[in-house]
Amino acid sequence: MPSLLSKNTPVPDLLTPFETKFRVKFKNKKLLQESLTHKSFAIEYGNFPCNERLEFLGDSIIAAVVAHFLYKKYPNVDEGRLSKMKSQIVSRSNLGVWAAEMGLGQFMFLSQGEEATGGRQRESLLGNVYEAIVGAIFLDQGYSKAQQFIMKQLSKKKRILETDFKSKLQEIIQKKYKTPPNYHVTNEEGPDHAKQFTLEVRVNKKTLGEGVGRSKKEAEQMAAKEALKKIRLGNE
Repeated sequence: MPSLLSKNTPVPDLLTPFETKFRVKFKNKKLLQESLTHKSFAIEYGNFPCNERLEFLGDSIIAAVVAHFLYKKYPNVDEGRLSKMKSQIVSRSNLGVWAAEMGLGQFMFLSQGEEATGGRQRESLLGNVYEAIVGAIFLDQGYSKAQQFIMKQLSKKKRILETDFKSKLQEIIQKKYKTPPNYHVTNEEGPDHAKQFTLEVRVNKKTLGEGVGRSKKEAEQMAAKEALKKIRLGNE
């Protein structure tokens, strides 16, 4: 595999700063290099291996770690609820948020085009690189080290059970009205790499809450959260 750090490749050394920041020392540097390489860069600078295969592997590792964590943390929660929580946590949108919080965007190898259009802040690319890094750590150092890397973020989320406002609202509305709530986009603004969505949640044409987010899913959760607050206050 050719090195991204050759004299002919116009990019800085991103591997050493990554290892320093996250205290992960790779035995096989090429695995880390591959995990940080977006397909656009791989094509632009000579058909380098990109991180898509590592994404595939990392996705499964993350799902296993999260499932184990939820199983132990919530012994009295049923399978259906656990599945919903896991789906929310391992979603590309949520992993993109984690990656942004960690500052992973600064370490990605991107083409000039992706760089110019805000690829380092794009949620989908950030979620992809997070998965790929997990896959690389797993191959280089085993399951335990990959688990530790994931748990550093997961353990910071202290209110996991309470954050799926959409599911909770649906339970309440379905029971009261015998019909699920509906979500409608009322506004969409910003460039493709930094969209902002505004949604309303309604039941029988009545608006229960409004939410704003960087993705439709995030905005739906915020709208559901506002609706639940109104219900608790007796304003619904």
